[in-house]
This record gives sequence, C-alpha cells and structure tokens, in this order.
Amino acid sequence: MKRKITVPLTPDVVDNLKAGDIVELTGTVYTARDAAHKRMIELLDAGKPLPFPPEGQVIYYVGPCPAPEGKIIGSAGPTTSGRMDKYTPALIKTGISGMIGKGTRDESVIRAMVEHGAVYFGAVGGAAALISKCIKSQEVIAFEDLGTEAVRMLEVVDFPAIVLIDRYGNNLYETGREKYAVKD
Repeated sequence: MKRKITVPLTPDVVDNLKAGDIVELTGTVYTARDAAHKRMIELLDAGKPLPFPPEGQVIYYVGPCPAPEGKIIGSAGPTTSGRMDKYTPALIKTGISGMIGKGTRDESVIRAMVEHGAVYFGAVGGAAALISKCIKSQEVIAFEDLGTEAVRMLEVVDFPAIVLIDRYGNNLYETGREKYAVKD
C-alpha cells in the first residue's frame, strides 16, 4: 500500500512508518551532501543555528545537476548515504526526522534514529530524471559556494520513496535479504 506523507514529518507519522512502506512525500525537503553536512556540524559546534529549522525536517542526499533551460532542476538522484553517517547522529539529535538516500547506514545512525525518532527513506538510484519531475521549486538557502552541493529548499509533490529503516531500527536491507536467503 502506498502512503501519502506530508513533510515536515510529525512524530505520529514517524512512529507509524514501517520498513518496507512505499510512500510519496509532499512538502518541503532540504538537500545536503557531505560538504554541507560538515558545515552544518561546524555551525552546531559553534553554537549557531542550522540554515533551516530542523524539527521534523527531511534531508535529501542529492547534488542536483544544473537545470536545463525551461526546467526547475536537473537530474536529482540520490547519493550514497554512508558518506553522511559521521555527521547524521548529531543532526538527528537536533530534530531531523527523515533522510532520503541510497545504501546502508552505520549502526550509530540507526541508534540515533531509534533514540530520537527518525526514519530513513530510499530513493531509486538511476531514476534521477523521473525524481526531478516531482520537484516543483528549488532555492539555494546556504553554502552557495558549494555549487551543486549547496543546501537547497525543495518543494516536492508525490516524491516516491520506500522506508528502508524505520524509527524502531527495522532494516529492509536485513529483512529483505533474509526473505531470499537459502535455507538448508
């Protein structure tokens, strides 16, 4: 069953999402990759606020391609999430409730998700052009000097994703493999 979800996320929504749920996200999503994550941690360490209010927000791990003429944004496929793992627990602690990317997550990220109530969504790599059609507007809001890796505020409608790891630590990467494991 496909679930339509509005972002920012509320604790009730996060609590009711389960690994394997297929969702469509609508609302505001922020982009950030590893260089932007490093700078956000530097802001927190200096006692300064993040470039957006973190409570309930979703970060999409993407560095979109430049927009072709007449388009809002270029291809916008997910990047590998593991590159953000060393920064992610601190951001979850600030109130970030969701992340969108691809690939497995470090155990420290999963522990922070369970402790603070966050969810990890997967977007389909290779579907960047299709995903970009769900993005209705985009605006660079921080770290413009990072180019495609600047923090952007995206307005998305029916952004397709799957819950890979829920707030209880249930992990589709593990349960999916177990389902097809050869049993002696």
